[in-house]
Amino acid sequence: MTGFGRGEFHNDSLSANVELSSVNRKQADVQITLPRGLSELEAELRKKVLASISRGRVSVTITLTQTQSAKNQVQIDLGKTQALETAFSDLSKHLGREVKPTASDFLNVPDLLISSNKTFIVEEAIEVISPALDQALSDLLEMRSNEGKELLKDFKSRLETLLSHTQEIETFSPTVVDRYRAILMKRLEDIGIDVDLTDERVLREIALFAERSDISEETTRLHAHFARFHDLLDDTNKPVGRPLDFLCQEINREFNTIGSKANSSDIATHVVSAKTELEKIREQVQNIE
Repeated sequence: MTGFGRGEFHNDSLSANVELSSVNRKQADVQITLPRGLSELEAELRKKVLASISRGRVSVTITLTQTQSAKNQVQIDLGKTQALETAFSDLSKHLGREVKPTASDFLNVPDLLISSNKTFIVEEAIEVISPALDQALSDLLEMRSNEGKELLKDFKSRLETLLSHTQEIETFSPTVVDRYRAILMKRLEDIGIDVDLTDERVLREIALFAERSDISEETTRLHAHFARFHDLLDDTNKPVGRPLDFLCQEINREFNTIGSKANSSDIATHVVSAKTELEKIREQVQNIE
């Protein structure tokens, strides 16, 4: 399902902006774009998104900026300063006199002074990214939910159409055997065979045809599938996309069987129309949660 969400969050030093966009896809796929140096957060953030989304291709774009006050700060690598102090202490012992490092000595140490806008600290970054992502997810899910409500109306309307075709098929079904009996007797008469309807051979042939063309089991299962489809549509507590996809396959199987067994142009017409309507449902079902 499609959707878009944006979230923002900031503290005294960092500001996070998160944008999510989703498009239709049968499986879940999350693509995350992070600021440089924060790649280790990708797995954690992907897990967070997948906890809310089970289908669709979701693009996550995260930007992180420092506040103006943070940009003006300079940090000192205390480990390097301590190492320099230790080195001069060892030198003093070696020379037998005290030698102290000067400010120039400290400034000559590579990367001793670090401008805070060069890199982001992972622990600090996640503190602003996480709530921004929560907000973006909330917006995205709301948009997808609104789309889902429209699809719900469409599904129920098309299910009524499938039910109507099924009922029409049930109406034509009893006439199939009578029609076959009439055709059989006409053919026998055309070739000059005078056969009575009470003839055991005729009765056996008609009985076999009636058994082969009986579609009562298929129509009964169709009604059960339609009822289950409605139950799943009304269940808002869990994802139903995959169960609905499976039901579409089963409904399609029943209509195929009816079409092959019924031996009736009237029934075949309704089967074709029903399968066309079902395909429209299935295309949408593969995209919903």
